[in-house]
Amino acid sequence: MKPLWKTLVTSVPLAVALAVPPGFAQATFPDKPVRFIVPFPPGGGTDAFARIVGAKLAEAWGQQVVVDNRAGAQGNIGTALGAKAPADGYTITLAHQGALSINPHLYSNTGYDTLRDFAAISRGMETASVLVVHPSVPATTMQELAQLASERPGVLTFASTASLQQLLGELFKLTTGTNIVHVPYRGAGPAVNDLLSGNISMMFANPTSTVAQVKAGKLRALAILGTQHNEALPAVPTAVEAGFPQFSDAIEWYGVVAPAATPREIVVKLNAAVVRALKDPEVAARLSGVGQTPSPSTPEEFAAQIRSDHERWGKVVKASGAKAE
Repeated sequence: MKPLWKTLVTSVPLAVALAVPPGFAQATFPDKPVRFIVPFPPGGGTDAFARIVGAKLAEAWGQQVVVDNRAGAQGNIGTALGAKAPADGYTITLAHQGALSINPHLYSNTGYDTLRDFAAISRGMETASVLVVHPSVPATTMQELAQLASERPGVLTFASTASLQQLLGELFKLTTGTNIVHVPYRGAGPAVNDLLSGNISMMFANPTSTVAQVKAGKLRALAILGTQHNEALPAVPTAVEAGFPQFSDAIEWYGVVAPAATPREIVVKLNAAVVRALKDPEVAARLSGVGQTPSPSTPEEFAAQIRSDHERWGKVVKASGAKAE
């Protein structure tokens, strides 16, 4: 079955900050600390990515990189803050797939325009979500989980920490024709804590948030929601292997963006620094250890991906009827 969101890429422009204002002093950039806004609380994949990459940037620049967690509204609050920051390169924002490509279709007003308010710097990492359940849930495969949900309508619950995870839950419900209750959380930390305590049945999670608990036997992983195995959880089958090809393209990404008016020369310098950091063997090993695959890009490649997913996930939101909660 063809994934629900396989659609044509449109050509809506996304700012890549091509203009360089005359007389802009950039030779020594950066010559002071850089603020790295993360639109989610500590304890999840976004925070881990920003702190691993931020530490390498600080080392390379000889300047402090301050990770600033600004959680709320599935990433809207921090992302909007980043869009309105001074366009001088000293404030960068973690670009989250859900906040940039899904939230604009779920919320009537996110506080930013994905395709106009940001200069793409680089994609940072890509990873497939993992479906995990509390050990008390009597299911060891996605098929068994679907059967259980069918037998117990409205009993099972799924947590979400961002809009992608919410849509994956809605897609599972659509695919299986089941009724599972959605419970939204502000971040991965609180959601995983409730899952570990058994207050929540299941979660479509970023692997960073759950790999350690799965390895410790505190959670059970049923499937990787993509086509490739995750190196941190090599024994867990993919969704395709589990009989759910609808989830073959459920890839989450993080990246780095700056305000749209950021001068092109600064964008180039930021891109070069982020790409070098992501290609560093130590950074790659640390990201891989938490289930993330480094995936650096040019600004233009990342801008094109943001446009593509903005269109793609808009189709999914419309089909599912999902709304922000």
